[in-house]
Amino acid sequence: MSAIALLIAAASTPGMATVRVAFDRQHVTSVAVTGLADRAANRAVTADDPVRIASISKLIVALAVMRLVDQGVLDLDADVSLQLGWRLRNPAFADAPISLRMLLSHQSGLRDDAGYAIPLPVTLRTTLADPNAWDAAHKPGSWFHYTNLNFPVVASVMEAATGERFDQLMARLVFTPLKIDACFNWTTCSDASVARAIVLYGTDGSIRRDDLKGNRPECPVAATGPCDLSAVIPGSNGALFSPQGGARISANGLAALGQLLLARGRGFLKPASFRTLITPAWRFNGTNGDSESGFFCRYALAVQTLATREEGCRDDPIGDGQTRIGHPGEAYGLRSGLWIDPRRGTGVAFFATGVADDAPTGKSAFTQIEEHLAKGD
Repeated sequence: MSAIALLIAAASTPGMATVRVAFDRQHVTSVAVTGLADRAANRAVTADDPVRIASISKLIVALAVMRLVDQGVLDLDADVSLQLGWRLRNPAFADAPISLRMLLSHQSGLRDDAGYAIPLPVTLRTTLADPNAWDAAHKPGSWFHYTNLNFPVVASVMEAATGERFDQLMARLVFTPLKIDACFNWTTCSDASVARAIVLYGTDGSIRRDDLKGNRPECPVAATGPCDLSAVIPGSNGALFSPQGGARISANGLAALGQLLLARGRGFLKPASFRTLITPAWRFNGTNGDSESGFFCRYALAVQTLATREEGCRDDPIGDGQTRIGHPGEAYGLRSGLWIDPRRGTGVAFFATGVADDAPTGKSAFTQIEEHLAKGD
């Protein structure tokens, strides 16, 4: 599908909107938007409107983790059981400790078959007692399998180590120091940001998430009973604020994060920590993980590297063979991407809403809409 055809599709698909922001180390260099942020209000989308950005949230969480590592609060290679206060083990490999490095690089042995949206008052420990949460065939640290459940565990470790609730911790460690009006599940965003929320729609125009009508959600977390966050013990359920995908942030906010990456985290992370963050902890060799048909071939600590020269890899949405780092996102009809080219000092942040769950791929393992937004053609 051509770029023109995609624009026509965006105009004719109920609820579809696209935002693309290109940037270099110092400036936003171009902005392109189409569609509506809120159909009922007939409000046009802008690059300052926050959206549930899906799995780019994982990269944002990793930035916070590395700040805690720099402060000596967390250790990437320690057994996370020490922070959680209970023994976390894959039942099939009871003697193998699990570390933050394994969790952040999707090599922990966890799977999503037991679910990862853990509501109040269920605890993380109860969920991980289900054998379906684990890969019984591969020892932790030996196999890559992209798993959302890794990040509720990471968030629980962060909470247990600091005594702070995850959403508030993310504001303190990342959003406030970077002066980005963003949040997890709307709790710490400004009123102005809440008023600009982008509604996520299905391809048929049905509402899938965040039809806020200018108001914060009455309960910002999933709950099977009373929504009493004051009773939550930090570390007991890091899934509550959706660390795997629940960040609300604008494309301009993403661009600011991209500029931080282009600056190699200067003034935010220690140089060694930034190198650890972006250096692949796993590289696909054909037999050491699930690449999802060549979509994932190199993965660091919630940072994906593109354009891998390995048989079976199809991880180059731009198609120029140039190494880029960042993260994609997909959920509730949204496709998103934050990608930087460290050599050229450029980057792009984008998202499209109202995308079909089975949207066709392009020349790579990415969808056609992602390819066109990444390239800007």
